[in-house]
Amino acid sequence: MLTTLQRLGSLVRLSHTVFGLPFALAAAGLAHRSALAHGGEGLTLARLGLILLAFTGARTAAMGFNRIVDRRIDADNPRTASRELPAGLLSLRSAWALTLGSALVFVLAAWSLGPVPLYLSPLCLLIVFGYSLFKRFSWSAHLVLGVALALAPGGAWVAVTGTLHDLTTPLWLMLAVACWVAGFDVIYSLQDHEFDRGRGLHSIPVRFGVRGALILSGLLHLGTVLALLAVQLHAGLGAWHGLGLALITATLIYEHAIVRPGDLSRINRAFFDLNGYISLVYLLCAVLELYLGRP
Repeated sequence: MLTTLQRLGSLVRLSHTVFGLPFALAAAGLAHRSALAHGGEGLTLARLGLILLAFTGARTAAMGFNRIVDRRIDADNPRTASRELPAGLLSLRSAWALTLGSALVFVLAAWSLGPVPLYLSPLCLLIVFGYSLFKRFSWSAHLVLGVALALAPGGAWVAVTGTLHDLTTPLWLMLAVACWVAGFDVIYSLQDHEFDRGRGLHSIPVRFGVRGALILSGLLHLGTVLALLAVQLHAGLGAWHGLGLALITATLIYEHAIVRPGDLSRINRAFFDLNGYISLVYLLCAVLELYLGRP
């Protein structure tokens, strides 16, 4: 049983939670401040627990579905052939049970958070599941992945406020996350651009080449910085959030400095380490802004 649980955790890459969860928590904190300013209840411990449950359910379902539909492609790719499903370490039935159970957990958590999150939950599942199919017919799959992860801060905001009113701040934050995720996913996909081309799969590196992909990734990350600046200005945030923006900008510049058309050897560092720092830095600076910044 322990081995199976470990393999299920590896199947959905629980370590990659570091990308989306900090932005969702930061959005919940900013939404708490906004709700209190408008006479609302704000973020409670119970609501925070439900947000964490909803995030975990949606993300696990999305990753499980991705591994299920990609299992034959993964089996043909030397880089991914050792994953749990193509290697036979987990049964397809177990993967489906985890995926469908996690989707149910997400819907139940959304229902507990209120009518608006519940009404939006089917659309969210459609987007996070749909991402896995896009690379079969469109190079825009990276952008769809960005939108899928951007649902986390947007969903956290709606879960705290309970409404779809005054969404300017969360929409800017969602745009920042969407551009950030799409940008680093383009870099990550450079590892497979030759395999994808040979298999007839679609991606930005396949469509635009390595150099073109890095240029587009850089433009997406420029969009991240500009969108976070918009969050800063629209929400009236202060020096702590500005510090986070500066550190994220510097990290993104370094990320693009270590991955070049002639040297792709540090893709994994650029993908996991640096982007993990980005999300954690943003959460830390958002918390400091909420507690130490101006009201």
